[in-house]
Amino acid sequence: MLSNKEIVCPNNLLNFAHKKKSVKAAIVNAGKPLTMISVQDAVNENLIEPIFIGDKNEILKCAQDLKWDISNYEIIDEPVENNTAAIATKLARENKIRIIVKGHIHTDILMKEVLKREYGLLGKTRLSHIWHMTINKEEKPLIITDGALNVLPNIKTKMHILKNVINFSNRIGIDIPKIAVLSATEEVIDSVPSSKEAAEITRLAKEENLNADVFGPLAFDNSISKKSANIKGIKNKVAGDADVLLVPSVETGNALVKMLIYFCGACAAGVVIGGKVPVVITSRSDEPPARLASIAAAVVALDWLFIEKKINLL
Repeated sequence: MLSNKEIVCPNNLLNFAHKKKSVKAAIVNAGKPLTMISVQDAVNENLIEPIFIGDKNEILKCAQDLKWDISNYEIIDEPVENNTAAIATKLARENKIRIIVKGHIHTDILMKEVLKREYGLLGKTRLSHIWHMTINKEEKPLIITDGALNVLPNIKTKMHILKNVINFSNRIGIDIPKIAVLSATEEVIDSVPSSKEAAEITRLAKEENLNADVFGPLAFDNSISKKSANIKGIKNKVAGDADVLLVPSVETGNALVKMLIYFCGACAAGVVIGGKVPVVITSRSDEPPARLASIAAAVVALDWLFIEKKINLL
């Protein structure tokens, strides 16, 4: 049942990233082969200019093994893994980097530093994570949120997640994203709390006049299959044609993403958005094309107006 399909980085995401300028990125606890390969790929695509943070000897050894000359890039020597995240966030605070890329470091250690208010990296909305999912190079993506950061978000947090994903969708050419608010059912049932929350999110999205078609509750099948939606008599433009799945919990999102990866060979580009600096969060088992796609997603997610204002002030 497991897929043997080769994972490929989607062209649409790379094309949008190529329209941006190359930016400086902190590579947190670099020096492991998978991390260095993905960073090399991103440099070759002219997406980033890396600043490596970690054990200098390990970083240089990996670069040598890859036959990659990194003499033009800064290396900040820090052999202690738990100290590398603080260095990256300080660089972000000082506007010396615009993207943080997770290397060989635990996600909770990295995000603990990012979330510290003293660094000033938090935006107007709560941070959230998106997965940009594709199976083939040219196909339309399916975005899943939040399957990594917010564990059991309440309605208020889900509205932040919703606004973040609308913003990201706009940046990849989806002007009015169709967003399915997932539950286990398409009907509002008291015994299924996520269905009640989905209905409330749908109401709030209309009330706030968000630039998206938001509808729920919807089950997974009638979110992505028009046939299923028609059989069940669901009359809504989101049903069967969702661009985004807003999931009720991190378990739901994580399971959907891993299922698409391992059963379908999907490329999962993952990035934390909503703050002043996108944070690339990859799994230790992610393959290089998915890591490259994640960096591309971070470049796309950048607030370029903010960057240009900063440059003008310098």
